[in-house]
Amino acid sequence: MYRNGLGVSQNYEEAVSWYRKAANQEYDDAQTNLGYMYQYGLGVIKNNDEAVSWYRKAADQGNKYAQNNLGTMYRNGLGVSQNYKEAVSWYRKAANQGYDFAQNNLGFMYEYGKGVDKNLTEAVSWYRKAAQQGEENAQDALRRLGETW
Repeated sequence: MYRNGLGVSQNYEEAVSWYRKAANQEYDDAQTNLGYMYQYGLGVIKNNDEAVSWYRKAADQGNKYAQNNLGTMYRNGLGVSQNYKEAVSWYRKAANQGYDFAQNNLGFMYEYGKGVDKNLTEAVSWYRKAAQQGEENAQDALRRLGETW
């Protein structure tokens, strides 16, 4: 509500306060949202280490959004040492839950051989799963590779 200004004035600090209360009670969506707030400095001082900590708590509970975000933190070396294999591991967990953004990210890792052996067949397979859900980056990747979905 407060983060997006739904029915109330947008207030990132208030959003962080509520997310923290719920996150401390192990609510994985709140942990994911709190990680996001730290990653982008919304209502708090930007802190990638703190973002990773909250994402990991939610990801360990199976939250596909946190798993994908944690994968991106590893891919880009934000708050952690860059580690493509670890990124692939987290992307795969989220992708296997049907999360289109993670499927696209996993396709990218296979296309460019980041943390896995380069494998265009596997890349196309993951891109296609994401594209069929409407993920535009995956659709663009398939067009670029001369594939359909």
